[in-house]
Amino acid sequence: MPLTSKFFNLAVWMGAAKGVCLAVALTLAGSVAAQTLASASDAERSAQALSHAEGLALAKARACLGCHQVDSKRVGPSFQAIAQRYADRNDAALYIVQVIRKGGRGQWGAVPMPGQAVSEQDAQKLANWIISLRK
Repeated sequence: MPLTSKFFNLAVWMGAAKGVCLAVALTLAGSVAAQTLASASDAERSAQALSHAEGLALAKARACLGCHQVDSKRVGPSFQAIAQRYADRNDAALYIVQVIRKGGRGQWGAVPMPGQAVSEQDAQKLANWIISLRK
């Protein structure tokens, strides 16, 4: 049973048996799940990362290469620069997924990045691939 399901079942039991606020328990479950995702080790990320050719093909298929290049700035920063900037963040993959899907502004200059119509799964693959490009 996934970790979030265990917390949800516990929250329902606690809410019914002891009058504990269900919202607090669900918030805790979501927080634990986010921390679990954010704390993936470098080895786990490497295992999830695409090969260079697969990542490049996915980036091309999702039109990322219209604004980004692997090793040089175009409209947006290079994927290697992104990997370097977020190398020390434990939640780098999660953060990059959010920026891919929701967009971002002000982190790399005046040109904002609009949110992209990319599935959660493809965004996760792209984020892991980008992180794998750090030098």
